[in-house]
Amino acid sequence: MNAIDAAHTVVVATGNAHKLAEIEDILGRAPAMAGMRFVALGELGDYPDPEENGKTFFDNALIKARAALDETGLAMAVADDSGLMVDALGGAPGIYSARWAGEHGNDEANNDKLLAQMAGIPNEERTARFHSSVVLVTRDEDGEEILAGEGDCEGVIAHDRRGTNGFGYDPLFELLDVPGKRMAELTPDEKNAISHRRRALDDLVRKLG
Repeated sequence: MNAIDAAHTVVVATGNAHKLAEIEDILGRAPAMAGMRFVALGELGDYPDPEENGKTFFDNALIKARAALDETGLAMAVADDSGLMVDALGGAPGIYSARWAGEHGNDEANNDKLLAQMAGIPNEERTARFHSSVVLVTRDEDGEEILAGEGDCEGVIAHDRRGTNGFGYDPLFELLDVPGKRMAELTPDEKNAISHRRRALDDLVRKLG
């Protein structure tokens, strides 16, 4: 990797190349980000994951962004946190979406648990949304500045899985924006155009000006 120009580098707290590309593509359009280079945290070193013990998506995104700055010594970091919120379950699984069934990232177990929890709930009460919080943290000699974008993608929880794209709860999430289609039936480009993270990034770009 080329030498890092700290004044023109944004560290992205992710190891996901697709997420890095999406964040760079959208945030890079903001005039305030002109000339900035976006680099995944994993490209800069093998750092431990911080403990995500916040009470909200914003809290956990902020924890990840601050940890990325602490670990790299850079001046600007961006991180996101997202998950599924089901109205009939009081907003669960929420911030615990990835580990709801007990094992982090076990999509099959998480989907099984969601179907079991939603058994018997009528269609009109199966409303849900994916939510994303994207946080940008900037540090300089005057302190720290925090800016956040929020985004939602509305839908309903279906009674069975459908589709092979995406991950997480995508096979069970039927979109309001694309009636009759599950999130897991969209191509990556189709998903990125309407996703909760896309909307959170767009919100952040508006705030950046």
